[in-house]
Amino acid sequence: MSVLVLLRHGQSEWNRQDRFTGWIDVPLTEQGARQAHEAGAALLRAGLTFDLGYTSILTRAVSSLWRIQLAMQLPYLPVARTWRLNDRHYGALTGRNKADVQAQYGTDQFRRWRRGFIEAPPALGDEQQRKLLDALQAVGLPPEDTLPSTESLRDTWQRVLPFWTDALAPSLLANRRVIVVAHGNSLRALVKHLDGIGDGDIETLEMLHGQPIMYRFDAQLNVLEKTPLAV
Repeated sequence: MSVLVLLRHGQSEWNRQDRFTGWIDVPLTEQGARQAHEAGAALLRAGLTFDLGYTSILTRAVSSLWRIQLAMQLPYLPVARTWRLNDRHYGALTGRNKADVQAQYGTDQFRRWRRGFIEAPPALGDEQQRKLLDALQAVGLPPEDTLPSTESLRDTWQRVLPFWTDALAPSLLANRRVIVVAHGNSLRALVKHLDGIGDGDIETLEMLHGQPIMYRFDAQLNVLEKTPLAV
């Protein structure tokens, strides 16, 4: 029986400042680093171990997984990084304070951009997009013309699905024990797929920083159990 643990990275500097982060590479706060360590300690107490880890290419997720590995005494765990697990691209909202955006555009529009499934914010300008991608170039990305300059949650879901099909599902079918450390929106997209959540209902799903969620599957990857683990 295969096991999958999903976990949102610890608090980042821009989470603390309540800013739209998206694809900007910001570090963890001290609290975020502690959340990641405590999550790893909780997984160890639960008797779990892993054969493989997946994460995004963004520092806050990568460093969270590393702290989990250290807490679990798994420093040599094979880890694969993929841009498909990056947070949702928030377009022109990137870097902006959420309260300021809500005040400017109103509560309904703010909710549709932040929590809805369909609507994407305005695109990030060309110069800002270039700076964003240049900052990530060293880790490797697909051709620039294939990358988003804004995304809805539906767009994020569509780019996460190939990760499930091509990487995660085969690992689980091979009975590997897998941990995925990523971001609130890429994990919401993955959970939508795993749990069969409707487009409207996904608005209420929240992924908490440093809170592990464990799935167990049968041989056909039907979900047998979903359990949040106490930290």
